[in-house]
Amino acid sequence: MADSNEMTINLVVLGKTQTGKSAAGNSLLGSSDFESHVSPSSVTTCCSLGRSGSILGLIRRNGCESALRVRVLDTPSYPHTALSKEQVRDTVKAALAHHFGQEGLHLALLVLRADLPLCPDESDDTVQLIQELLGPTWKDFTAVLLTHADKAEEAGYSEETYLHSASSTLLSLLSSVQHKYIFLDNHNSIIKEERNIVLTKLLNFIRKNNYQVLLKHSKE
Repeated sequence: MADSNEMTINLVVLGKTQTGKSAAGNSLLGSSDFESHVSPSSVTTCCSLGRSGSILGLIRRNGCESALRVRVLDTPSYPHTALSKEQVRDTVKAALAHHFGQEGLHLALLVLRADLPLCPDESDDTVQLIQELLGPTWKDFTAVLLTHADKAEEAGYSEETYLHSASSTLLSLLSSVQHKYIFLDNHNSIIKEERNIVLTKLLNFIRKNNYQVLLKHSKE
């Protein structure tokens, strides 16, 4: 964020196999940087960083329009079909330090499927991993991305009715992260307007957090 006419936000996507993490990352970047397809095993086995081009029209700073750049770290899922929890944790931790150690991380995006119920055991495992990665203030730096929202919509659920009938596990998780959540369709490519709406919501979360970052290490 050194250039006053440009702002970069750093994001990491975390979640289970086949939740649509990589597809969500691609949607945020407006690209196809990350491999994403249906598979009987975990597709992502290592971390990779994707960068968006310059996005205009979303932020103004000091009365002037600023460009936005988005950096997304895609990660192996947990649980994983080929990696242990320790391997996933160590891989993600090293990548976070490598890519965001200088500028810091703005938000971790916990990716969950809107068309599948969240069970207590799954939530506990995922939250424990995030705590190990981000530390005690993880709730301030975590938002939930509910993917496959189009399938929930097709089943007749609006955002309001979906949350009204959601499991207590999911509602408790959303409450713990101060209701920072976004519903995301899982079409192959979301249109620019939809992407801008999602990015604007993420920027609002970051703004409410006073643009604080996590995992920043001094180079001195």
